[in-house]
Amino acid sequence: MKNIFGKGHLLHLVEGSGFIFRAYHALPPLSKSDGTPVGAVAGFCNMIFKMIENNSGSDAATHVAVIFDHKGKTFRNDIYPAYKANRPPAPEDLVPQFDLIKKATHAFNLPCIEVEGYEADDIIASYAAKAQKLGGTVKIFSSDKDLMQLVGDGVSMYDAMKNKAIGREEVIEKFGVSPEKVIDVQSLSGDSVDNIPGAPGIGPKTAAQLISEYGNIENLFEQISQIKQPKRRQSLSENMDKIIISKKLVTLEKNCPLPNQLEEFEVKEIIPEVALGFTTQMEFRTLSRRIVEKYKHSVNQGLLNELKKVENNSVKSESLIINKVLKTPYSNYLTITDFTDLKHWIEKIVERGYCAIDTETTSLNELKAELTGISLAVSPGEACYIPIGHIDNDPSEDSLFSQKILNANQLDKPLVLKTLKPILEADSILKIGQNIKYDLKVLYQNGIKLKCVDDTMLLSYALHGGLHRHNMDLLSQMYLNHEPIKIKSLLGTGKTAITFDKVPINVATPYAAEDADITLRLWHFFKPQLHKNKVSRVYETLERPIIKVLSNMELTGIKVNAKHLEDMSCRLAGNLKKLENEIHVLAHEKFNIASPKQLGQILFVKMGLIGGKKGKTGDFSTNSEVLESLAADGNTLVQKVIDWRQLAKLKSTYTDAIREHINPTTKRVHTSYIISGASTGRLSSAEPNLQNLPIRSSEGRKIREAFIAEKNNQILSLDYSQIELRILAHIAKIPSLKHAFEQELDIHAMTASEMFHVPLKEMTPEIRRQAKAINFGVIYGISAFGLANNLRISREAAKTFIDTYFERFPEIKTYMESIVTFAKRHSYVETLFGRRIHTPNINSKSHIAGFAKRAAINAPIQGSAADIIRRAMIRVPKVLKKNALSAKMLLQVHDELIFEVPEKEVKRTSDVLRNVMELACEPILKLDVPLVVDVGIGRNWAEAH
Repeated sequence: MKNIFGKGHLLHLVEGSGFIFRAYHALPPLSKSDGTPVGAVAGFCNMIFKMIENNSGSDAATHVAVIFDHKGKTFRNDIYPAYKANRPPAPEDLVPQFDLIKKATHAFNLPCIEVEGYEADDIIASYAAKAQKLGGTVKIFSSDKDLMQLVGDGVSMYDAMKNKAIGREEVIEKFGVSPEKVIDVQSLSGDSVDNIPGAPGIGPKTAAQLISEYGNIENLFEQISQIKQPKRRQSLSENMDKIIISKKLVTLEKNCPLPNQLEEFEVKEIIPEVALGFTTQMEFRTLSRRIVEKYKHSVNQGLLNELKKVENNSVKSESLIINKVLKTPYSNYLTITDFTDLKHWIEKIVERGYCAIDTETTSLNELKAELTGISLAVSPGEACYIPIGHIDNDPSEDSLFSQKILNANQLDKPLVLKTLKPILEADSILKIGQNIKYDLKVLYQNGIKLKCVDDTMLLSYALHGGLHRHNMDLLSQMYLNHEPIKIKSLLGTGKTAITFDKVPINVATPYAAEDADITLRLWHFFKPQLHKNKVSRVYETLERPIIKVLSNMELTGIKVNAKHLEDMSCRLAGNLKKLENEIHVLAHEKFNIASPKQLGQILFVKMGLIGGKKGKTGDFSTNSEVLESLAADGNTLVQKVIDWRQLAKLKSTYTDAIREHINPTTKRVHTSYIISGASTGRLSSAEPNLQNLPIRSSEGRKIREAFIAEKNNQILSLDYSQIELRILAHIAKIPSLKHAFEQELDIHAMTASEMFHVPLKEMTPEIRRQAKAINFGVIYGISAFGLANNLRISREAAKTFIDTYFERFPEIKTYMESIVTFAKRHSYVETLFGRRIHTPNINSKSHIAGFAKRAAINAPIQGSAADIIRRAMIRVPKVLKKNALSAKMLLQVHDELIFEVPEKEVKRTSDVLRNVMELACEPILKLDVPLVVDVGIGRNWAEAH
């Protein structure tokens, strides 16, 4: 019979949820050999085992329990629906670790407690109250400020990470009030992370001052008229209801239903075999050794021998996999045309828990593509192709494809999709693809929502960003030493090219199955390297989650007013003709303005302009840099050629091309985002490219007017304000820039004032423009020549500007020198979130080293900005769903996100999304300067921007 809990007993209550997040953020990412993320599990287990090891002496616990938050809403959501609505979702690589951590708790023979409808803090408060009532004492293992209201009368806290006790004095130091008044302080100050409203403008220090003076919020309300500060008095008066709600939210429930009696928490010895079974399964070799050392006299000898064998073979097993990846032949692939064989392959996949997948279609455009077949691979050299959409080819054709293909050789397409759907939509089975976003969209069009994916293209991107491209053929040649079958050998080229559905099945199988096989081999090759190269978190939190976000955006598309673009094209054609005539008059002859050769002859031979340089072809260069330099000297003809080129590009690249990409069914443009194109993490788009829409000219801005919202909707634009300068201020630790951003000053005017000693009141637009050009130019390592061209000033003046800039902001110079030194030593630089951007040419002896240095300086800044907006994008869908908002994310353009929002939801949506974007760094990083997001709303993109 268990001892009844009472006087003399010490209860340890571990806030398991807090342990999880602290373990996750404190330790580097870690994955098992099969790719399962286990970093948080390892951290949690180490903390728990340390707690068990230290549980001795006079203050040893007699009872212990680990408390977790229950998944889902709590009673606080009924009080205030927006409670925790803006909290970012858990990182994708952390989600599968929650259940493993609960298994770990059981493995260490500890009670694992959660209660539906309540948070861990409420359960802890309820057990603590019960223990106090029975005469026992309580130690809460947590550093959570919300639990500090419980400290006192036999209840203390302990921060296991900092090895620090938290008692009454520590609470007073934290809040400025005693533990029993913490609730009142939190009620006034609120909490932006948990979305507890409080009173605007009342921070924790002011709240503590008020509560110290008035005792509690009830007394404060009665004496509001006595508060001297008008703004403070007004905020409290206008937000009394919110303060009362906040008090209900921050007050911990001490009477929630408890599933276990305190007696059931009596400390139990670890069962070594159980604990070791778990730690061995998780591949925690160091922790396993610690457990063996502590319990060596009671551990079964057979288990010890097995552990040694596992440890000795762990390195061997990885090398065996790589050996198989490299040496297994690429042959003997199967064509699945029998339903029994299909079921057999599904059984294989379920048994393995993962597979590589590749789809074959009739088009690269996912919305137009017909699904022709699906390839699967379960181990190197073991792959199959399931044809489901091949059609009869013309047998009279005298070519490789002249044989008759019979539909009878294929399984029924709906049956195959129905059969595969459960495993493709299963969260428990990993699907591995190369650029799997394409397959995800194709399968979605065929009624399957592909879940739980890995992408070898993005694995390579996380590992090798800046070193090379990441397409499958190149990766196969570089890392597997294998030349894949070329698609052109099946489809042909030019006018005689066919689509994949017309390829004979016996010819299609080796190609299609090989794709899945190569993908699986690359996955085995790349996945273990994530942890070794310390980029697991980059892949798990920035690369993998963005796949689903972008595929949804691309499938949604944005509505386009085709008539507006058509009218623009007609107007541009007229303006081009007019400019063409004016240029011909100035040149005194007609010539093809689009021909660099003919233009060079006009400028440098006929007109005899200075500065002409011939290239390898023997023709004069007439690139934009050359023309801008000539135009700076006031040449009218050259300026008109520049204008002509700009209008011609607007017409061909945008007003004409965008119309061709309007989907006839949806009436929308569905651009495709390229995730791995830029080494810095910047997204680019294609078919059509919407990243580079011109905004400097009035004609360019009018193009955005064509992107419109559906009826009863608005376009919502959220754009990070000067994000790269803010990151520079943080990274380079520049006091004056940080101060300017904190005070919301005009950063360019402030820079101009610092550089040119001009008071802000006397600032002219021209001086500000010069400072702006330097501010942005310096991020990209601009040269005196480049700045001179931008500002149309002499190179000597530009050099003086840059020298003055570095004199006024020496921290920037220091940053540049330190980052180049780091890049030279390591051949890579890193963003604030750990993305590695390789700089292979940084130590080159040729001219390309200069470019590499400029890229190294800019990469951490631009890359961090790209990472921040990715983090925001990844959080948006869950936050919209949590707030029951109907907005659709349509586009990402540099630092801007575009949404389509029902008119009645615009205000609430903009508030929620702005908060998501401005807090995108947290909790991993706290910038020294605030992120600010500009919000615009309109019927079209131009109005919103």
